[in-house]
Amino acid sequence: MGPQTNYSQWVSRIRFTTGDELKFQYSTDVHNMVEVSKTGYDSCNGSSPIATFSTGNDVVPLATVGTRYFICGVSGHCDASMKVEVNVKSKEVRTVQRCRRTGNRRHCQSETVLSSTAEAGVDQSAVARLGLIVVAAGLMLFF
Repeated sequence: MGPQTNYSQWVSRIRFTTGDELKFQYSTDVHNMVEVSKTGYDSCNGSSPIATFSTGNDVVPLATVGTRYFICGVSGHCDASMKVEVNVKSKEVRTVQRCRRTGNRRHCQSETVLSSTAEAGVDQSAVARLGLIVVAAGLMLFF
């Protein structure tokens, strides 16, 4: 097998928020993508899928807050770490006050920001373009 990608590590660096999308690209000759429950994810069992994807170019909108679980449904692939858990957060809006001092005077300005963007320091437009590529040697990610 070729180089493996650690998907747990990959998703831990990304803050997914409602409105983002995941794109799964893979060879349909050797892979598919199945959304499963946590139990299905933990046991690598896709026999009771929430959704099944098989086009090789699947886009999954992340429309609601919560954890989503995806596995390759081909026998043995999930057990070989071809799976990903995605925690979707809300795009909360908050007000940030930025102040600076000039001599004895203090100047403050308020700004409304998406808390997910501010906290994670992630360009949300880039997150929306994230994808997963599934190839014969294993899952690979691209931006």
